[in-house]
Amino acid sequence: MPIVLRLAVACLFFLAAAPALAAVELARIGQPPVTIQEVYLQNNTHYLAIDDVLAALGLSGRWEPVDHVYRFSTPRGTVTISPGSQFLRLNSSFQTLSDRPRFLDGRLRVPEDFLLERIPNLLGEPIYYRNLDPPALVPGEEESPLDRLFAFLLRKEPAGQGGATLRGIVLDPGHGGHDAGSFAVGGEKEKTVALEVSRRLEKLLKMRLGIPVYPTRSGDYHLGLAQRFEPATRPDADALLLLHAQGSLSPLPQGINLIVRPQEEREEGSLELGEGESMRLARHLGRALRQAGLEVKGIVRAPLLPLGRGNLPTVLVELGYLSNAQDRQLLADPQNQERLAEALFAGIRSFADERRQGVNQ
Repeated sequence: MPIVLRLAVACLFFLAAAPALAAVELARIGQPPVTIQEVYLQNNTHYLAIDDVLAALGLSGRWEPVDHVYRFSTPRGTVTISPGSQFLRLNSSFQTLSDRPRFLDGRLRVPEDFLLERIPNLLGEPIYYRNLDPPALVPGEEESPLDRLFAFLLRKEPAGQGGATLRGIVLDPGHGGHDAGSFAVGGEKEKTVALEVSRRLEKLLKMRLGIPVYPTRSGDYHLGLAQRFEPATRPDADALLLLHAQGSLSPLPQGINLIVRPQEEREEGSLELGEGESMRLARHLGRALRQAGLEVKGIVRAPLLPLGRGNLPTVLVELGYLSNAQDRQLLADPQNQERLAEALFAGIRSFADERRQGVNQ
């Protein structure tokens, strides 16, 4: 092979294997973010070394060369993944992965959606994740249904002048089916708590505000990410509330957390870093929950995938910690579930009243 050709092949190999000039920030909520510099871009998807990911989250794992698998422990149990395998094993059950882990430059790496979709479920709590250099859509590349859905949310228009300031609302009770979410020592599951509060809140909204409510699920079954966002595409959906519960390795953390996007996106695509509609909705919810005697830890800005993009008022409500005895008792009790739903309804109604006043001024 001519030396020029050998040099060209070597350069191509280096470019294909070298990490992209990118970085991500990763941390548990409330902890200082850790910057991971070694990020690989493959087929428009970012990959991170699983060792780096776990270290940033205070976890650890090990590669087992005999079995050719990687294992690590989480609050939900032992997780096993393998390069090239499209399945994640959690204890004795299996879950399908969208993108497979890969060996790149001698290290096992997981795709970005593994961090956004799997890790929070395994931890039983949301995480802070920020890609400092997200891949751009290649010109001419066909958009996925999720891309088109995000674009729709970006173009969301407010309710018409003089009409109801909330025409409809989407409720998303988290998890479902084989994905139980967080769970308590007494057997209480996040998926069940979220669904019960959602059902009660849906009834209150229909009875007292007389507006349509679109739940993403009405029973114990699993939904894909695109399925969860589909109800938000309705033209009269003016707010989105995601209901979850948390878990922790320590029994001490307790209280409700409200999570919003880091910023809203305006109609023309520019970012609005101020008091967007999502933050206003979160403030109304927090005030109503506190007035009901419930502990609210605060409002957090975090780039969580379930929050989507755009300007649709969206709040992720972490209803409490199933790992905390007091929160667990509150979340498992039907009367307290009703209390939570009443408080969330009061916050939504207050938010709607403020919007109505703005329309009428």
